[in-house]
Amino acid sequence: MIHSTIVLPNWIADDLSAASHEHDEKAGVLLAGLARTRTGLRLLVREVHWVPDHAYSRRTPRSLSILSEGYVPALARAEDTGMVPIWLHTHPGRNALTVRSEYDEIVDDELSETFRVRSGQSVYTSVVISPGDNLMRFSGIVIDGDDVSSLQRMLVVGPRWSLAAAVDIPVSERIPAMFDRQVRAFGGDLQQILSNLTIAIVGCGGTGSAVGEQLVRLGVRSILLVDPDELSDSNVTRVYGSTPAAVGRPKVEVLSEHLRRIAPDALVSCFQNKITEEKIARKLTECDVVFGCTDDNAGRLVLSRLSSYYLTPVIDMGVLLSSSLGLLQGIDGRVTVLFPGEACLVCRGRVDLARAQAEQLDPSERESLQAEGYAPELGAMEPAVIPFTSMVASIAVAELIERFVGYGPDPEPGEILTRYHEREISTNSRAPTPRHYCDPEGEQLGTGDRTPFLGQTWRN
Repeated sequence: MIHSTIVLPNWIADDLSAASHEHDEKAGVLLAGLARTRTGLRLLVREVHWVPDHAYSRRTPRSLSILSEGYVPALARAEDTGMVPIWLHTHPGRNALTVRSEYDEIVDDELSETFRVRSGQSVYTSVVISPGDNLMRFSGIVIDGDDVSSLQRMLVVGPRWSLAAAVDIPVSERIPAMFDRQVRAFGGDLQQILSNLTIAIVGCGGTGSAVGEQLVRLGVRSILLVDPDELSDSNVTRVYGSTPAAVGRPKVEVLSEHLRRIAPDALVSCFQNKITEEKIARKLTECDVVFGCTDDNAGRLVLSRLSSYYLTPVIDMGVLLSSSLGLLQGIDGRVTVLFPGEACLVCRGRVDLARAQAEQLDPSERESLQAEGYAPELGAMEPAVIPFTSMVASIAVAELIERFVGYGPDPEPGEILTRYHEREISTNSRAPTPRHYCDPEGEQLGTGDRTPFLGQTWRN
């Protein structure tokens, strides 16, 4: 499915929503990073520049006229920063027609070339917004070179998330009867959202396979699976869908077949690779949400950066069982939700940078450096038991639901910690480190496709 998506941090979405409720039409220029993916463009909004009052020659509830000085400074800013300018204006009022008018089409014809030439970009986008019940109603066009298409989706990310289709995009009202119990709990809107999400699962072991099964049973139908390993004997005790006969097969294939048995209409893409390979990490840029179920620090470092550079919510999780002489002493679980405005995994200390670097070394190089004391020992396999990996996976999937529905506390925490051996659960939030890549005041949030990818070096 090819679709263009505009992604908005919550604070910009709030600003646009407020503008749509004003009495008169209002216009401005959004500046966005760009992600070109297999499924379409993603416009990652970073700034909004409203037309100043003095630049309106006419402004009424049904029309407006603007002098060029109202948008030219924003185009200069786009050129200086490498961002894509997006022409935005409102059709105010609850009963307003959100589709572009004939006059809007004339304006787009006049502006498209100016916007592209002045900004140095090949993409021109125009968006109309109006007030809505939950999220703004919108419609828009995307001109990419000589190709013209509709802007199809709007995704808002922050402590809570929203996903909406453009008003001129047909949406099926029919919800299969199999989801009746879920619709009774959360309503039909969430079911429509789940069916339109593209979600990646990085790591297809005990937590990843449990996440995958729950997602397809909830109604998610577009999933990317990433895991470099084959199923081992000890995996069979935790990996959903696995059997002893599947030992030696790629985990992604085992899980994919299992998910398709549950949901034959699901589109499941498999990648038997490491997320630390650039070509694989790039595939995640087409996803709306990523579940981090990997136990390596290097992989978590990639996901941490992905969340900031592409405004992609990441739900990362981990389970730690502590035992001595066969006696289980501690059962600790963690679910960390990454979104704009919240600290990344590095700021939280959830990534060991020294171990991440060691994980990237060739085995012989790592052994040599470890012998010389220059690289940390990576250690043996940690214990893992299915009730506890499944428990943490369930908490992670519940967070996906909560972020769209909002049944939990306000404001939402960035992290959930469980100490099951003590029957305890706690939450916390943390602000980004100033000027770090996850800091909204920094320069990296939502930059999208830049060189080097994710602002880091990659091993071949």
